[in-house]
Amino acid sequence: MSKQEARNVAQAFVTARKVAKGLDAYPGTRPEDMDSGYAIQDIALVLDGREVAGWKVGKINPPDDARLGTNRLAGPIFADTVHPVGADEELAMPVFAEGFGAAEAEFLLHVAPGWDGVVPTDNAAVPALLDRVHLGIEIASSPYPGINADGPPVTVSDFGNNHGLLIGPALSDWQAEGFDAIEVRLEINGETVGINTTANMLDGPLGAVRFLLGNLSERGIDCSAGAWVSTGAVTGVHPVAPGDRVRAEFAGCGELKCRIVAA
Repeated sequence: MSKQEARNVAQAFVTARKVAKGLDAYPGTRPEDMDSGYAIQDIALVLDGREVAGWKVGKINPPDDARLGTNRLAGPIFADTVHPVGADEELAMPVFAEGFGAAEAEFLLHVAPGWDGVVPTDNAAVPALLDRVHLGIEIASSPYPGINADGPPVTVSDFGNNHGLLIGPALSDWQAEGFDAIEVRLEINGETVGINTTANMLDGPLGAVRFLLGNLSERGIDCSAGAWVSTGAVTGVHPVAPGDRVRAEFAGCGELKCRIVAA
């Protein structure tokens, strides 16, 4: 893929997101590898120009993980799409009605300001880099309906399919208790659509942070000011549409909810 082809794709996605219009087809040459997907993402970050408050991390399933040489992907979370939510609040979260939309229950880990750029070699070194952990919901959405179906490089090319983050209650004693014992349940319109724990998620939220820091380091992206990390869908990627109501429950730790609206 040439730099001009990558720029054309990036501009098409940035424009479609800005005007909230769907894309019937992928807007150009599809990236076939992760480097090409990130090249488009990096150009789009400059074209978009908004402040990045954090990053989403998603799983790459077999056999794509072996083919692409990685089992995770990353995308930016813009500051104006990040919303703290109280236990009794139900904020409106937008998706692209003509594209793809999903809700994901996730643990949100915050990398403290001052990271020195050294990527941890194991998960045991990750907690020292964090200053807080919260419960959350990631809103995944893209103007292009095939954003996930076309494969991880395509997902990466449109900001990793992220379109917002809800920050729920803080998780206390996470360093002592860990994450794996917490059962996570996601409901859409009162129906349970997924139940799981992080014990079934690669090497868990800490591994997601370690992956992300390595990814950002390789791409020359500074994370020294701190950043949220949405560490992966615990119960799965659950499609949503305007009008849906979403509730995520983290057993014994808290819950949060939102309603889906059209961007």
